[in-house]
Amino acid sequence: MESSASRHIILASTSPRRRELVASLHIPFDVVPSHADETTPAGWTPEQIVTELAMRKADAVYRSLENCDRHGIIVGSDTIVVRDDAVLGKPKDVEEAASMLRSLQGRSHRVYTGVACVDSLTGTRRVDYRMTLVTMRPLGEREIAAYASSGEGLDKAGAYAIQGLGSTIVTGIEGCYFNVVGLPLSLLAEMLDSFGIAVF
Repeated sequence: MESSASRHIILASTSPRRRELVASLHIPFDVVPSHADETTPAGWTPEQIVTELAMRKADAVYRSLENCDRHGIIVGSDTIVVRDDAVLGKPKDVEEAASMLRSLQGRSHRVYTGVACVDSLTGTRRVDYRMTLVTMRPLGEREIAAYASSGEGLDKAGAYAIQGLGSTIVTGIEGCYFNVVGLPLSLLAEMLDSFGIAVF
């Protein structure tokens, strides 16, 4: 039987940011979209949301690989932005992006990312999350409209990308930077190590 150390990562995400982050680990990987249901009931905590959705994504890919010979550690991930008690996902359009930015500017918010790992050979699974506190500087209406219209934040929770133009509106973070990008690499490395895959 193939050992975990000789296998690779199967990323259950089509996110370009997550692909780039996994590539930076220099571990062979494939990308398999999960197509998992991402609806959650009202009243769930941020921790419940991101860990459940990360596991759903990994599980969906695990089930799709059950009858094939592709093996590896399946990695699912989910990120949300939380302002006070409001969960902000991806904006549906420029107007909603502007509204989200308006609510985040001049204050701090929390970013949660859940990470789930499933061994495609054994079904062994682990799930965990990280939280990062992000502070955004005060923004005028012109800046909000211009950034929202750039389209950079339309496919990102909270309507901004800290690794892009969004870096100009963030004044500080407490916690893992890569968590805000969409995949906390230190957490992922710890989890992979428990499956016998060492980053270095």
